[in-house]
Amino acid sequence: MRLSTVILPIHRWTEGRKVWRRAEDLGFHAAYTYDHLSWRSFRERPWFGAVPTLTAAATATERLRLGTMVTSPNFRHPVTLAKDLAAIDDISCGRLIAGIGAGGTGFDATALGGQPWSPRERADRLAEFVPLLDRLLSEPAVTQEGTYYTANDVRMIPGGRQRPRVPMYIAATGPRGMRLTARHGEGWITYGDPRDAKTTAARDCPAVIAEQLARLSDICAAEGRKPEELAKVLLQGSTAERPLDSLDAFVDYAGRYRELGITELVLHWPVPDSVFAADQAVFERIATEGLRQLD
Repeated sequence: MRLSTVILPIHRWTEGRKVWRRAEDLGFHAAYTYDHLSWRSFRERPWFGAVPTLTAAATATERLRLGTMVTSPNFRHPVTLAKDLAAIDDISCGRLIAGIGAGGTGFDATALGGQPWSPRERADRLAEFVPLLDRLLSEPAVTQEGTYYTANDVRMIPGGRQRPRVPMYIAATGPRGMRLTARHGEGWITYGDPRDAKTTAARDCPAVIAEQLARLSDICAAEGRKPEELAKVLLQGSTAERPLDSLDAFVDYAGRYRELGITELVLHWPVPDSVFAADQAVFERIATEGLRQLD
């Protein structure tokens, strides 16, 4: 099992640089950031763009993998996103992970005008977005016309550092998204019950993930994909579970999910006076000692 973190893009870079470097010093496998225009309770607080944040983080670190958690069609187009991802992958010398999801109904959904898409339209758009992004990140020239997204003789030269392309981790809890994961993904992301993760009792949360993992395994088998080829990523912070309360709480949490088949845990970097408030000293002890306690 690997341990990663998600660092919200809330810091002016004079401070943000220290946070990302600290994440590397603590030994995290990867550090991700949210790709939103603003986010829920942070609506009236500082919030910077994911692409420049990851670009700056790439120049401030050397070993840490970097990624979006997650980017979506809400305000991204596959062509421009592919260009940005290839550039970050080059600047980071091949350390980028592209976390991708369908997006939601929050501020991102209406910032560019129009009404939020229905769940079906979000799924339809993602089903077109992911294969086109796959091609753009893999091929030097792409032409494709779709219902929602078109690439007209787009050149992707030289592309990113990683071959055949930047790995894509797809956030999916339903069958359509899981099929996309099986067909195009190197990893799968979940945060818990998609209906309302917070209302699920902490004791019941592992059963939700176990059911999702079983469904993913069945879909992979139907698509001719081996489930073990996929990274299975659990994003902490959306459920009633409290793994950051203590080292023991984390060890219990991590051990439970490792047994289920989760291969990477992503913890929110503490943000004081927010839904992600946590004791920084405990968090850093978890980062340096937590997984060793499982051995």
